[in-house]
Amino acid sequence: MYHKELKSFPTNFLWGASTSAYQIEGAWNEDGKGPSTQDMLVAPENTTDFKIASDHYHHMEEDVKLLAGMGLKAYRFSISWSRILPQGRGEVNEKGLDFYNRLINELIKYKIEPIVTMFHFDLPWALAQEGGWSNRSIIEDFKNYAKVLFENYGDRVKYWLTINEQNNMILYGDLLGTATTNSLQERYQQNHHMLLSQAEAMILCHKMLLNAKIGPAPNIANVYPSSSKPEDMVAAENWTALRNWLYLDASVRGIYNPTIWSYLKDRDALPRVEEGDMETLKAGNPDFIAFNYYKSTTVSAVGPGAPLKRDEIEKAKIITDPGFYQLEDNPNLEKTPFGWFIDPIGFRTTMRELYDRYHLPLIITENGIGLYDEVDEDGNVNDDARILYYQQHIKQIQEALTDGVEVFGYTPWSAIDLVSTREGIRKRYGFIYVNREDFDLLDMKRIPKKSYYWYKELIAQNKIPKSK
Repeated sequence: MYHKELKSFPTNFLWGASTSAYQIEGAWNEDGKGPSTQDMLVAPENTTDFKIASDHYHHMEEDVKLLAGMGLKAYRFSISWSRILPQGRGEVNEKGLDFYNRLINELIKYKIEPIVTMFHFDLPWALAQEGGWSNRSIIEDFKNYAKVLFENYGDRVKYWLTINEQNNMILYGDLLGTATTNSLQERYQQNHHMLLSQAEAMILCHKMLLNAKIGPAPNIANVYPSSSKPEDMVAAENWTALRNWLYLDASVRGIYNPTIWSYLKDRDALPRVEEGDMETLKAGNPDFIAFNYYKSTTVSAVGPGAPLKRDEIEKAKIITDPGFYQLEDNPNLEKTPFGWFIDPIGFRTTMRELYDRYHLPLIITENGIGLYDEVDEDGNVNDDARILYYQQHIKQIQEALTDGVEVFGYTPWSAIDLVSTREGIRKRYGFIYVNREDFDLLDMKRIPKKSYYWYKELIAQNKIPKSK
């Protein structure tokens, strides 16, 4: 749809940026923190682990000052469960509580709205050793963890996100380091427990924090059929239901998506649903939907006897589900240096689909491009490709707003360079460069990139800057 004139961004629009605890903080075993699953991962060959990351734990005040210098209105970060509760339950680590208290207070000092993600892949190792999300007892553990967060930070944190990219943890746990089973049934049992944990946290938030808002944070993306063949359209609907609607139908509507319930039943993979579970899901009632968007997906139909195929870039990623869908390349889209499709218009379509389906306000909590950024001889980082990426995607937010979609914030990935889950520090996303390499910490100096100053101008004007 073409608009003669685009709506302006709301004056209170939350321009921000995002990070996650395990990818930025470091200090993995300091001040009483317990290990998490991400701390215990064996990194891919020639790739750093997360034990030091960007050393944000020791640079927090400096980092927040830089974010304030960019003019951020919001900062979306995650809290490390095992920094607060080293064993996942039981005794609270006061030094962990203090770190996030100081971070939140520092943000508020600069009038930056804290947006807290409660869980971003890093399960306490003690709980993982007991079975993690496979155990129904984790629902109570997560609820108790939420209670600690609400009691200690609820007086200052208005926006809460429950579980980051739950769908990717279920679909691509091998890539993220979160997988604990090869059983399809057990994976979707874990998913059921996550959904219940999330619902319990949302119910508790609404009881304890009357002025707070809370919502889920999946990775959502538009799906294209690879051709106009009806079979490919059905495959696209299959994949959309599996990667998008399963999680949000449960989170928002309190129901299991019927297409996926049938899919799981055909594969003897239905989760065990106990009495009262569906009532719990229905009582969650999120206030908004947070979602992460990086790329769209294209699929084709594939017969039930088709062989499994793997992604050419992410070898651990199986891209064929015989009889259901097969992921395909899209020749109409360019790719990032790391092989991800760039699709700004698909971003607009995703926002429209989400709002049409659920009628809840939206906030984009991740969106960005990984690049091989380098410091030039003058000490600058000229990341023009990142600026172009953001120009294109932010324009589509404005298009979606004009379409009638309610979007109240944008916190792209990432505020500062951090350790990418699969590619280490060489895959850089930040507005701020961190001077380290995978196996040489160098001086960890923070260097604002060209995109930092571009985004600063955008925030100040509340509109996309004109090209110079």
